[in-house]
Amino acid sequence: MSVWKFSVQGDTVEFGKKKRQRLTKNGCNEPYKNRYWCPKQQWFSKEPCPFINRHECENYDVMCGCQSAR
Repeated sequence: MSVWKFSVQGDTVEFGKKKRQRLTKNGCNEPYKNRYWCPKQQWFSKEPCPFINRHECENYDVMCGCQSAR
């Protein structure tokens, strides 16, 4: 039995057995069926992340003293 998986590898987005070209610059907020992929949380959000890139997201966590997922 296989588990359905969503991942961003280089310039390719893989979901299940399907693949497509990555649409976003760094893989953050990669759209999929009205949801947005967060590589940090390894899960989908209903709304796009407010940060421009993952580095900005990580800086926010450091400034807040938080090391867990948002």
